[in-house]
Amino acid sequence: MRRPGLPAIPMPDAMRGKPAKIVGLAVLVVFLYALPLLDLPILTTPDSDFAGVLYTMATYVLVALGLNIVIGYAGLLDLGYVGFYAIGAYVTAVLGVQHGHWPYLLTIPAAVAVTMLSGVILGAPTLRVRGDYLAIVTLGFGEIIRLSAKNSDWLGGARGIQNVPKPPSIHLFDVPHLKWENGTVLVDVTNKTQAFVFGFVDYVPYYWMALTVVFIVLIADVLIKSSRVGRAWEATREDEDVAEVMGVPTFRYKLLAFAMGAFVGGLSGAISAAGANFIYPDSYQITVSVIFVAAVVIGGQGNRWGVMLGAALVVYLPERFRGLEEYRILMFGIALMLLATFRPQGLLPPRVTRRAKALERDLEELETGDEAQEVRS
Repeated sequence: MRRPGLPAIPMPDAMRGKPAKIVGLAVLVVFLYALPLLDLPILTTPDSDFAGVLYTMATYVLVALGLNIVIGYAGLLDLGYVGFYAIGAYVTAVLGVQHGHWPYLLTIPAAVAVTMLSGVILGAPTLRVRGDYLAIVTLGFGEIIRLSAKNSDWLGGARGIQNVPKPPSIHLFDVPHLKWENGTVLVDVTNKTQAFVFGFVDYVPYYWMALTVVFIVLIADVLIKSSRVGRAWEATREDEDVAEVMGVPTFRYKLLAFAMGAFVGGLSGAISAAGANFIYPDSYQITVSVIFVAAVVIGGQGNRWGVMLGAALVVYLPERFRGLEEYRILMFGIALMLLATFRPQGLLPPRVTRRAKALERDLEELETGDEAQEVRS
């Protein structure tokens, strides 16, 4: 309560909207966790298991966050990112069932460590090249990983590896799903999810696990982007030569971006392997890597929220329109062409890109005004 006679102290604008923003984020987080239980008629995928689709979306979002570090922050075109994704999955499968009996939670640190090491080994000799040459090298890396797994009996060969270990199950409680009948919402007591039980039928616990990892990586991404490392990546992306002259060790920061991107890629591969139950080399073809890059470009490279949206869309839209089996991929390709033509900067471009576009429009208007004035004179 304010004492009489004292003037009121105005609240800063930054502090005024923060409680509402926190409440909104909390509501969004709760909604995302409850999404597979709500079974919303508009959002659900009628021809596919909605929880399984959400689980795949979460793993792709995680991949997009890692690839955005390489492409969006550091400006390095990586067309073989599926190689890191495959390494993470294979390390989990090899240590967990093929040549060992490690618990799943212990295979994850090993998977991310091996992928980070592979990122350093790949980046150390190749990051001195730029542009298309780097893209060709990374493209070859992705194919080398796939072909090596396919031709190696030690890695399961073409048949792959089955019975990949799953996270430890703890049955704490059951969560019922909702059922929609003629616009009425009912609680379906016959359809329940066993919380924290990782089986073969219900993908809701896998989705919760992947979504939790996404939030952890997202927090780390925010902290890193706002640090000195993030500023060095941005300087390297905009003009590597100028950044080098200004004292930024560009090669070191590019190698760090490659290693951190590999870390997230391997983590996503390890998570995806648990839900798939088996892995095989042909599931890590170069087309998957192209989809990863498309998710980053569609969302807006350099904007973490944009790449997350792009990754969700490239998984959700083909599954949502699976009924159009013969035309859904064609429609998806047409949508990509239209987006590249009319919005090449992506759905949610970063703030720097928006400012550059606004400055470019202002300069064009200024030049047009000067030309008109010269004509009148």
